[in-house]
Amino acid sequence: MATHDFFLYLLVILLTARVFAELATRLRAPSVIGELFAGVVLGPSLFGWIQPVEAIKLMAEIGIILLLFEVGLETDVKRLVRTGLKPFVVAIAGFIFPLLLGFALGYWVFGLSLLVSLFIGGTLTATSIGITIRVLSDLKRQHSSEGQIVLGAAVLDDVLGVVLLALLYEFSIGGGINLINAGKVLMFVGAFFVLAPVAAKMVSLLIKRFDAVSGIPGLLPTTIVSLVLFCAWLAHALGAPELLGGFAAGLALSRRFFLPMGIALHTDELFAHRIEDQMRPIVHLFTPIFFVFVGLSLNLHEIDWDSSFIWGFSLSLLLAAVAGKLIGAFLIKESWPARWAIGMAMIPRGEVGLIFAELGRVSGIFSNEIYAGMVIVIALTTLLPPFVMKWFYGCYGDRLKVTIPD
Repeated sequence: MATHDFFLYLLVILLTARVFAELATRLRAPSVIGELFAGVVLGPSLFGWIQPVEAIKLMAEIGIILLLFEVGLETDVKRLVRTGLKPFVVAIAGFIFPLLLGFALGYWVFGLSLLVSLFIGGTLTATSIGITIRVLSDLKRQHSSEGQIVLGAAVLDDVLGVVLLALLYEFSIGGGINLINAGKVLMFVGAFFVLAPVAAKMVSLLIKRFDAVSGIPGLLPTTIVSLVLFCAWLAHALGAPELLGGFAAGLALSRRFFLPMGIALHTDELFAHRIEDQMRPIVHLFTPIFFVFVGLSLNLHEIDWDSSFIWGFSLSLLLAAVAGKLIGAFLIKESWPARWAIGMAMIPRGEVGLIFAELGRVSGIFSNEIYAGMVIVIALTTLLPPFVMKWFYGCYGDRLKVTIPD
């Protein structure tokens, strides 16, 4: 691709993503749906103006890493401790049941291979903490009893999802399932989760010292992005996906992060806020490129829409995706309105589900038809719950517990 063509493509991607994201939010839908649709419009599915070329793919990968950095930055580990065992039950059950249901449908119902079925189940385990927080905040229920359970469960769900992503990544590059390699990956991931946040936290103290004496603007975002990229490289060097590095860096720099076993590196709240404020424009510049790239990679013309497979596949996975998350909420001791509210809040897959699906496509695990079905399921589970939750709270909100302090 010529340089001037790449500049034009990037211009169109950024502006189109912004326009469609704005339209989505005006329609009270998550902005990620608008960005995904922008890729469908620009790509081979509709106008065919832009192809998912390597240069755009590299920028999309940076967007994924920064997106996971933001997820880690917003992760509140202390919330898990405060909310007791209920978030663990919701998260673990909401992780296991969609995984089993997705795998069973893929392997036994549709006759897909073991690895493809695992990827399908893995994609269904995701919960978008960003969309969940946004919906609860709009409803002013983020500090309620069920809101605290949902947010705690979403944090743990993210951690479990990233670990599963590391395993699926190893299976995809290794050409199949290997228990020895899986054990090594889990060992490396465990070591990485222990060492990387500690190292990143210590480096952040060094960055803070230099930032206090620097006379040149821009030191903070430059050094933080460098730290994120280093963590991504380190994760790859240890045999884990680069995404894990972004998540670990964000977790370490979160103002709510603390080290296990009572060892603490005290976080400067003001400095942590400055990191969030100065990194947010960079994250929001690159992450739409990833979602547009997902849409660009989807060619709806290659799908046989008259085939019963695509409709049966999408509908059955949609039911599994919804039921798998509701089961987790039904297992805890709460009022039935609270259980329904918690279950619905855990359904949105959003950006996390798209990361799983994209890994399956890039590694050649998903065919275009299966990939399209997964994107349809992710889009519907992302788009519908916010509207259903707003209706539900309008009808049954008075039956739920009053809000409690954070």
